[in-house]
Amino acid sequence: MNLGFHAGAVSCLAVGVDAGFTLELEDGARLKARTALVGARVRHRIVADGARMAFCYLDPASTRERACHSLMAEDHGEVALGHCHEAELTAVAAGLAPGAPPADLRPWLDLAGPDRLSGRRDPRIRRAADRLADPAEPHLSAAELAADVGLSVSAFLRLFRAQTGTTFRRYRLWARMLRVAVLLETWPDLSTAAVEAGFASPSHFSSTFHGMFGLRPSALFSQRVAVSWAEKPGQVTAQ
Repeated sequence: MNLGFHAGAVSCLAVGVDAGFTLELEDGARLKARTALVGARVRHRIVADGARMAFCYLDPASTRERACHSLMAEDHGEVALGHCHEAELTAVAAGLAPGAPPADLRPWLDLAGPDRLSGRRDPRIRRAADRLADPAEPHLSAAELAADVGLSVSAFLRLFRAQTGTTFRRYRLWARMLRVAVLLETWPDLSTAAVEAGFASPSHFSSTFHGMFGLRPSALFSQRVAVSWAEKPGQVTAQ
């Protein structure tokens, strides 16, 4: 897809379905892999050697992201390579039909990051994340959420970042991006969906999308791409 350098709002598990890929970091490092977990806010781009890629975006307020990280063989700090179920992940992904139903996606997701770790996130941050994922509340501020969980704004922002590995602002953008994807299931107009989801304008949505995924929305949707859901907001994991 000729991706440019970008930084995701949440962690992303990249899987080369047909072949490996090169993960390029902004500092010039080039890592060869078949599976890679890229942390939130890490500027990078992926050059695929095969025809198909799968990208699994993991909600940092859930236990799946931590579980996925624990299953990676090589930890390079902000990125990790070599999922221990790599062969199964690529084989199962190769057999999935585009737009596969949730029942088909769940076994793949459970291989990538099983939701069974103990020690869940701080309940105050889980509550804030759930509210951000609520379609009825697209404009929530940090001050409103901090008051809701009984923290000062500064304490809330510090705890949010410590618990999720990303900033409140970027997580809120991610929640809005997911809302656009959900709205597109029934609304054919991307611009209207973007504004309804909380973006200031269609151009704000387009620039945010480019910074988050490395290409413009028009470039993505002009190709053969499928966005599938195993868990919809507020239990958010997109593939």
